[in-house]
Amino acid sequence: MSCRVPGVPRVLHHLSLCFVAESFGQNYPEEADGTLDCISMALTCTFNRWGTLLAVGCNDGRIVIWDFLTRGIAKIISAHIHPVCSLCWSRDGHKLVSASTDNIVSQWDVLSGDCDQRFRFPSPILKVQYHPRDQNKVLVCPMKSAPVMLTLSDSKHVVLPVDDDSDLNVVASFDRRGEYIYTGNAKGKILVLKTDSQDLVASFRVTTGTSNTTAIKSIEFARKGSCFLINTADRIIRVYDGREILTCGRDGEPEPMQKLQDLVNRTPWKKCCFSGDGEYIVAGSARQHALYIWEKSIGNLVKILHGTRGELLLDVAWHPVRPIIASISSGVVSIWAQNQVENWSAFAPDFKELDENVEYEERESEFDIEDEDKSEPEQTGADAAEDEEVDVTSVDPIAAFCSSDEELEDSKALLYLPIAPEVEDPEENPYGPPPDAVQTSLIDEGASSEKKRQSSADGSQPPKKKPKTTNIELQGVPNDEVHPLLGVKGDGKSKKKQAGRPKGSKGKEKDSPFKPKLYKGDRGLPLEGSAKGKVQAELSQPLTATLQRTVLRSKREMQAEPPVSPLPCGRSRIAQELGLLGSKHQWQV
Repeated sequence: MSCRVPGVPRVLHHLSLCFVAESFGQNYPEEADGTLDCISMALTCTFNRWGTLLAVGCNDGRIVIWDFLTRGIAKIISAHIHPVCSLCWSRDGHKLVSASTDNIVSQWDVLSGDCDQRFRFPSPILKVQYHPRDQNKVLVCPMKSAPVMLTLSDSKHVVLPVDDDSDLNVVASFDRRGEYIYTGNAKGKILVLKTDSQDLVASFRVTTGTSNTTAIKSIEFARKGSCFLINTADRIIRVYDGREILTCGRDGEPEPMQKLQDLVNRTPWKKCCFSGDGEYIVAGSARQHALYIWEKSIGNLVKILHGTRGELLLDVAWHPVRPIIASISSGVVSIWAQNQVENWSAFAPDFKELDENVEYEERESEFDIEDEDKSEPEQTGADAAEDEEVDVTSVDPIAAFCSSDEELEDSKALLYLPIAPEVEDPEENPYGPPPDAVQTSLIDEGASSEKKRQSSADGSQPPKKKPKTTNIELQGVPNDEVHPLLGVKGDGKSKKKQAGRPKGSKGKEKDSPFKPKLYKGDRGLPLEGSAKGKVQAELSQPLTATLQRTVLRSKREMQAEPPVSPLPCGRSRIAQELGLLGSKHQWQV
């Protein structure tokens, strides 16, 4: 049984696309356009719905949010202790959900950087995804487990049904509007579930050229249209129409619209996604830093973007509105964009670019104040309508930011983050108030800091609210799984640094009532580490002849010029330099 849609409309649609492409240029990136360095190693990235902010998850647990228009860091959230492996923006951009390799899923408030909720799973998390229309629901894909849908308001979870209980290598994704959830297992079986009731609506099996099945690696949906792609273990990307899948129903046999692959190198694909308009597909190689771009309508390969040789690709994200791709390799985010060609005629309509020098012939009336030969222009429709009032107050919605079932943009959307400028070397009072005003302000600051100190001592300042942590219990899920980012499971004999004290140090560092504590100068800070051992070694040795000569020299200086302070300057300075203030040595000077 085949449910293939006739291809005639697709051909007509392709012809119109070709006309648009020839008129306005290509809609895919063609060259590298710089990098974004997050200082720490980047592992995953995702754009918000408008492409104004880019969230990057790092291996030190931080989430770095970039302002993509200025290419500057807008916010850094210290989210996790372990590496961040998956990120997703909410629809309005105010929330972020993240997953780390220590099986923790957290929701973050983007403006404040605070954690709203935290969920602990028994196995590592491969993917987290917000519901496209309801940010109260989050889809989680744990390893060796069926997908789980979280409800954030009541911290409850629902385990989605699977085709084979023995095969729990399942990936899942919401469709474009969140009405259905598509799941795929290692045997190539795709299930389409109703989001609200988890009822099975449609199903089919992905097969190779023969009747053999292939494992499903990922499922990705386009932002526009009803198409989605399936990345499988046989190194072929299959593109389907979601409406055709629903029409075929259970155990259907839909034919893919396109089959995309690298026939020459047989490249396996690490990450695949659609362009913002859904007309192009990009796939990142799992062998090297290379991006392959196909045109979805006819399936031809239009571009291959090559990164640095020898690097491995980790993640790929296409900008929602513009022909820009962000890819991650070697911990750095690479940006790919179109080649910007300067068009001077855009600034002056009568401007002409010349390939070579041309001798200019001056017109007779070119520099006259009034052109006598100029004919009176006829009043056209545009000139006649110049006196009409123009509406400059109302704002028309941008079509690229609205879905097909929406008429207006989201007024509460978070497009940008406020950034406070950081001054590295501020000048000392370049244009500030006079010195007496500065002294007054210093006194006021001292009084206010004293009040703050007292209030914190009294405990009147409210403590920061600790996020609620919910443990998610899943039946039959192994607890010893290791996330793919961290490598395969070992035998426990890896060379790890032992925590705590080294062997043989137990009981040797206890404080003794006869052993004075060592301090740094007059600040009362105890010495630690190598400095403490150095001073202890100095205390155990007798005073050397050089030290005795230094004491005698300080004695002569004090006799010649009596000190003003109660503690002689020479003794205080020597004692501070040697770190012996308050030690067992008594200075007889």
